[in-house]
Amino acid sequence: MINMQRVEIFVAVVAVGSFTGAAQTLGLTKAVVSSNVKSLEEELGVSLLTRSTRRVSTTDSGERFYHHCLRLLQDAERVLEDVRSEHSGLSGSLRITTTPEYGVRFIVPALAAFSARHPQLRIQHVSSSKNDDLISGRFDVAIRLGHLADSSHHARLIDRFDILPVASPDYLKTLGAQSVRDLAQLAEAKWIAHSRLSTPLSWQVTTPEGENVFFSALNPPTIMADSASSLLAFALEGAGVAILPAWLIKDELAKGDLIQLLPKHHFPRQGIYALYPNTRHVPEKVRAFIDFLHIRLQDR
Repeated sequence: MINMQRVEIFVAVVAVGSFTGAAQTLGLTKAVVSSNVKSLEEELGVSLLTRSTRRVSTTDSGERFYHHCLRLLQDAERVLEDVRSEHSGLSGSLRITTTPEYGVRFIVPALAAFSARHPQLRIQHVSSSKNDDLISGRFDVAIRLGHLADSSHHARLIDRFDILPVASPDYLKTLGAQSVRDLAQLAEAKWIAHSRLSTPLSWQVTTPEGENVFFSALNPPTIMADSASSLLAFALEGAGVAILPAWLIKDELAKGDLIQLLPKHHFPRQGIYALYPNTRHVPEKVRAFIDFLHIRLQDR
């Protein structure tokens, strides 16, 4: 049977890239760390690490084993936390990643309320525009917006939102118009697009008559950015047309700083998903938070 302490030591060495750093992190001596990793390699019959004077790195076998070890340690931690929660409520840590914009508006308030209900639970929130890997990032939950790509993780749809083509009044003046009147005119506009979308300027659009048509901009985007807040800032500066979440631009539309184009046409609604690792044991803290968030968003 595998020695879990050796697994934990090996993971620490890989995470910090050195035996010395792992020893400091774990409160052990360098000799103990090195000896345990060597014993682990002997048990497995493979070399896990390539050693140099300054740094250690994983072999191909070591890299695969490292990711298996991360899952193993996470499963063990979740089992222990669930056993404890039966007696003292939710405890341990809940590590969540979201986009900065949606996180600040919806997830952070939800986490604050959830934390108040479960004071023994430590909350860790990470804002990132990138789709960080759940396993290597050791995240319990990731909130993803838009179209969900195929994934090995579990996913639960918790809400939906509209996306709207918008532009500033100043940009519309450059077109010699107060609004965009049809899809053809919209297709000819200057576009601001999200760089993380594979096809940011191609959409199935529902017309006022209820017909589904394929819409595609005629020209490549003039400006690309990797966050919704940057797209919003460019649109407010009159740089072109952007397709943005309705929840993000509610205030700008109300103040007239942005104008919704073709309001009787409907771009496809997007999903809000909670992703969590595909493990045999789903922690109670993960289930509880996703249920809590789903109810909270439905009640908005």
